[in-house]
Amino acid sequence: MSSFSLIIGVDEAGRGPWAGPVTAAAVVLDPTRPVEGLTDSKKLSEKARDRLAPLIRERALAWSVAEASVEEIDTLNIRQATFLAMQRAVADLFRTVSDKSGQNRTRPGTAAVILIDGNALPANLPAPARAIIKGDLTEPCISAASILAKTHRDAQMASLCISYPGYGFSGHKGYGTAAHAEALARLGPCAVHRQSFAPVRALLRHC
Repeated sequence: MSSFSLIIGVDEAGRGPWAGPVTAAAVVLDPTRPVEGLTDSKKLSEKARDRLAPLIRERALAWSVAEASVEEIDTLNIRQATFLAMQRAVADLFRTVSDKSGQNRTRPGTAAVILIDGNALPANLPAPARAIIKGDLTEPCISAASILAKTHRDAQMASLCISYPGYGFSGHKGYGTAAHAEALARLGPCAVHRQSFAPVRALLRHC
């Protein structure tokens, strides 16, 4: 990958939960300012992620976080909504790099490559791209993106826990835990539940 002036890592967080948005991040690391300890965010403790995220934001050449809403997930399906969040993160990152190009930052363009965790690529990306299975374990820029996407979404779910008390969003982050299932059955779905997901859809049929 040394022939590319920009190596952009992209990863997502929140494909599986029953509630909340799906989030994606895009990161260009600075080889002169490495961040030690990068790996798949799921392999790290919450404390480690919270320690690494500000370091990534401080030391990266550029970074961006974007999302697709619950409404977009229900309209498009989770796969396409995830791709949409990735497209938005990459587009925002390219705008950031362009804005900083007057400060001796590298301009985006044909010298960029986008590395995406997984086995499929979104359409209409602004540079050549590769899907890398388990890329968050092998490509530091993807690892960094996974950490930013995860910590951003976790913070959002903590905020939603205040807006929608009783569901325990700050604990399970919207995933299908036993505690979430119990709260969902007791309270019914709220505005940030994904109505297209089977456990939520099943309850809506009985409302």
